Amino acid sequence: MKIGFIGLGNVGFKLANSIIESGFDLLINDLDKNAGRPLIKKGAKWIDTPKALAENSDISITCLPSPAVVSNVLEGADGLIEGMDQGKLWIEMSTTDDKEMQRLANLVIDKKAFAIEAPVSGGCHRAATGNIAILVGGTREAFDLAMPALSAIGYQILHIGPIGSASILKVATNYL
Repeated sequence: MKIGFIGLGNVGFKLANSIIESGFDLLINDLDKNAGRPLIKKGAKWIDTPKALAENSDISITCLPSPAVVSNVLEGADGLIEGMDQGKLWIEMSTTDDKEMQRLANLVIDKKAFAIEAPVSGGCHRAATGNIAILVGGTREAFDLAMPALSAIGYQILHIGPIGSASILKVATNYL
């Protein structure tokens, strides 16, 4: 299984590292190629655009700093959605807006692909050890497809309900 990962920031890098250390083929993309160099040394392959990453991955994961950046990565020039097709899966792991997540998920689903939201909870220290909690919103079928990748990243993986529900719960846990 090939897993593509976009967003190698504080949390994203640690999540991507857990994926490659679990033995998956990892394809990576970020605005800063230097952020991916340690993963490339471990065998990850750098991919130049989100579109190409989606075309070459079974599962595409995004972990980005804001809903606006997520939208740009999916809908911009050479965006992730352009590379999605039937049977592929997009996992959105950022803390995002429930309505925007629903809108973007529908664009992916229109391509006959699957989409789930899977924001994480537990901080960078738990992300580094693969012991992070993951809240998942989406269909049960998409959740089941995502489990191999999510199991490499986190310890507690909770299917919350439909797309949008995990975003709401994540914001609530941040508030608490």
